[in-house]
Amino acid sequence: MPTPVTNFSHAVGRRKEAVARVRILKGNGQLTVNGKPISEYFRGPLLQKLYQRPFEVTATLGQYTGTIKVEGGGFAAQVGAIVHGLARALEQVDKEKYRPSLKSAGLLTRDPRAKERRKFGQAGKARAKKQSPKR
Repeated sequence: MPTPVTNFSHAVGRRKEAVARVRILKGNGQLTVNGKPISEYFRGPLLQKLYQRPFEVTATLGQYTGTIKVEGGGFAAQVGAIVHGLARALEQVDKEKYRPSLKSAGLLTRDPRAKERRKFGQAGKARAKKQSPKR
């Protein structure tokens, strides 16, 4: 029976309806999201720049390997949840070293913005009003 790996850091990140469960450990910098490499799961330079931000802020780019399970939300929300989870996991690795830089970059703060609920008695969307029959 293989011995379990216990030197990893685990954290949960959230954004809108997306939830990301992140596990990182010292390694070669490969991240997998839902079984796929992260560069394949999130194509495009803008999304890649976003999920690399926690590593750039802490100067640890390419030093941690991780597995990420993300569900819910769209691509933007999922990237936001992954960034939040990675920042929290890096904070657990070395709190005194990484927390100040992650905190000042705003990566440890959960973004509270979510979809506004629809109100009854109004037109389709959250803030849309019915047209007034003046004439």
